[in-house]
Amino acid sequence: MSTTTEAALRAEVAAWLAANWDPELSLVAWRNRLIDGGWAAPAWPRAWFGRDLPPSLAAVVEQEIRKAGAVGVARTGPRTLAQSVLLAHGTDAQKRAFLRRSLTGEDGWCQLFSEPGSGSDLAAATTRAERRDGRWIVNGQKLWTTSAHHADWGLLLARTNWDVPKHQGLSYFIIAMRQPGVVVQPLRQMNGHASFNQVFFTDAEVPADNLVGTEGGGWAVATTTLMHERRGFESIAPGPADPAPRAGRVHDEERAETAIALEPYKWYPQRTGRVDLVIERARETGAIADPATRQEIAKLLVLARCAEWTARRARAAQADGRAPGPEGSLAKLAASQIARAAARVHTRISGADAMLSGADSPMDGIIAEILVSTPAISIAGGTDEIQRNIIAERVLGMPKDDNPDAGKPFRDIRRTVVR
Repeated sequence: MSTTTEAALRAEVAAWLAANWDPELSLVAWRNRLIDGGWAAPAWPRAWFGRDLPPSLAAVVEQEIRKAGAVGVARTGPRTLAQSVLLAHGTDAQKRAFLRRSLTGEDGWCQLFSEPGSGSDLAAATTRAERRDGRWIVNGQKLWTTSAHHADWGLLLARTNWDVPKHQGLSYFIIAMRQPGVVVQPLRQMNGHASFNQVFFTDAEVPADNLVGTEGGGWAVATTTLMHERRGFESIAPGPADPAPRAGRVHDEERAETAIALEPYKWYPQRTGRVDLVIERARETGAIADPATRQEIAKLLVLARCAEWTARRARAAQADGRAPGPEGSLAKLAASQIARAAARVHTRISGADAMLSGADSPMDGIIAEILVSTPAISIAGGTDEIQRNIIAERVLGMPKDDNPDAGKPFRDIRRTVVR
């Protein structure tokens, strides 16, 4: 990439924005204009609304859009996973049906993977999809599904064959969430939030054309989904405060959209352990004067900085166009360790006050929320044990553990029964 190429691209994007950006458009109308101009997802193929730009130059386009005060496409929540999966595995018909509407934000998505009896062992999923009269009929239950309560579509992993080994009997579907056979129920967490849902399927229907990949090939598609999901843990820390609100219909509608999309995630900064608050709290309480506490803070900050450097390497790989790999598991495991260490440091600093919630508690309940939220990061997106297995096998080249069920038909494997 030459400086001239980047400069020319910046000039082209700036000129296009000067001629096309209008904050009084509706949000969908503006995003459709952005898509038609090829600037919505410039790293995507030209055939699918992009310009085949390398990720480094796509970032330049995003910078120019922000510089102009314009709004980008919808990127919040599981719709980014849907986009990645469709680009990698979807048919042309599926891309035509779903990609544009995912960029405009007209469709919301959720990820239907975990089940009550097969959380970490995703390949042991028992939600069943049976082919009847040219369509798929789905029965079963999913758990821990973020955004299911306002999703239009779900990324569903279901079992289509019980007579082959478990990884080979799974298929991947796009399922309509707003149909009579789908019931969504929110789950209340111990931190008081209700970010997740359980989803019940009773003869829910999926058209044959909504099979992603091949029948029995769902594990490969699910792996793509998980690699992109785990890469998200690299940048899970809270971002900077929002700038002053911008005027215009498009901004008003984007703020409303963002509020809905981010509602399930508002406690996510607390599950990271809030390393960013440690020094402030230590000074506030006077704990900064204690040598032992300072040592624990230093250990935590070293861990956080090392994780940041690892995340930068992963982002550099992404900028070079390399597909996500096991570095996502490294970032996920590091985030989990940092969160637990941060919770211990916050407890050391605040003492018994860390258990208080409400207006009289430290930082209006933020410290207490950290303590009850950090366990989640060791589970979400694959447990720490799963990440260690991935790192051992794919990074360190260690042999897999012996599996007595290897090669057995799934119906012959003993499974957890949830009653």
